Amino acid sequence: MTYARVLLLALLGMSTPSMATSNVKLPLPVIAETHDIEQHSIAVKGSRMAYLEQGEGKAVVFVHGNPTSSYSWRNVMPYISDTHRAIAVDLIGMGDSGKPDIEYTFKQQYQYFSRFINRLDVEEVTLVGHDWGAAIAWLYAKKNPDKVDGLAFMEGVLPPQFPAESYEELGPVADFFRTLRDPVVGPMLIIDQNMWIEQALPASVNRTLGEHAMEAYRSPYLVPESRKPLLAWPNQLPIAREPAQSDRLMRGIKRFMRKTDMPTLYIYGSPSVESSPQVLQWYIENIDELETAYVGQGLHYLPEDQPDAIGRALDDWLRRLND
Repeated sequence: MTYARVLLLALLGMSTPSMATSNVKLPLPVIAETHDIEQHSIAVKGSRMAYLEQGEGKAVVFVHGNPTSSYSWRNVMPYISDTHRAIAVDLIGMGDSGKPDIEYTFKQQYQYFSRFINRLDVEEVTLVGHDWGAAIAWLYAKKNPDKVDGLAFMEGVLPPQFPAESYEELGPVADFFRTLRDPVVGPMLIIDQNMWIEQALPASVNRTLGEHAMEAYRSPYLVPESRKPLLAWPNQLPIAREPAQSDRLMRGIKRFMRKTDMPTLYIYGSPSVESSPQVLQWYIENIDELETAYVGQGLHYLPEDQPDAIGRALDDWLRRLND
């Protein structure tokens, strides 16, 4: 099931695996929805970016996707914070970070993230990315190869799925993406109805999110004008060479994947959303220093489905990376 397929089902109000009745699900894992990780903020480009921080040592920066926040990493960070400085950022306009009056393009999001890393004043960093956060992490590694000593990613908005050469390549979900780019219907769904938070997010987790988690994800977007980044992200998907800037950035990431010798960890679950046997094989064939870690049953928001397995996989990989 593709990312677009899950979102299309959510849009239509149809069932997805995470919305199935409890008698066909595996037993729900015990996943904490509260945490005591300290939050900080730092000035970036005339605004502020919030982040969670725990532990000391080499910096490991966690980068979330759409429409989540640093909160999604709350149960993963403790697995590495005994040996590393674990930092989970809120991307600009998201979570508790500032909401400047910008378009929230892929490039702008990257620029704020890059400045954020610079403000941390770290010599080397390991990146962990999910969804669009994986694309930001790969772009940062491409532009700063001497500063990134490793990259882990999961459920990324990345090659080989994107860039898509045409809408037809997307099959039955092509109309969904066209709908989100409609200047009337797209804002109605994402800005007015808050579909990304209220439907797409819970539909793409393989368990029922509790009310505390839903409130944590909902709270940055209580008013329609705060939801601008949530609409910007799907409209930044490079399809049929548009938007051109996003398309160029994603093609650059694809070239970098094929030539880098950076240690890389691909984390995946099943039935997944962005992963498939074909995607896994593409990464194995194209990324030289790749390791893979299967973490069990999960959909797109894997840190909400399998935080313990992700944490253990990262801890093992990081310890070997630093030996």
